[in-house]
Amino acid sequence: MQIIISNNSKEPIYEQISKQIQSKILSGELTEGTALPSIRQLAKDLRISVITTKRAYEELEKAGFIYLIVGKGSYVAEQNLDVIREKKLRVIEEQLSAVISNSKEIGLSYEELQDLLKLLYEE
Repeated sequence: MQIIISNNSKEPIYEQISKQIQSKILSGELTEGTALPSIRQLAKDLRISVITTKRAYEELEKAGFIYLIVGKGSYVAEQNLDVIREKKLRVIEEQLSAVISNSKEIGLSYEELQDLLKLLYEE
């Protein structure tokens, strides 16, 4: 499983990991029952602290994306299609909020933003 960590990001490393795994689950790249790398193995692969990977997995478990079997590891949880849709909508809302924020910072009007969105959507 490939996870890319950006040291330049304002987002904490555990959130970067958590969001990338969520994205892989929501896109179907990781399916129900798929075993995730152990916390220690992922930390070693990414060259980060075990505490950081543990926190990422805890966040994923709280959100219902994975479950833990003590002594066996972490696995992708079954995903309800309605729940997946809601989770994807939440991600889209967060991303659009960031886009709107950036647009306002550079003085892009609502109409210009709407035109840009329409252009990109139709590609």
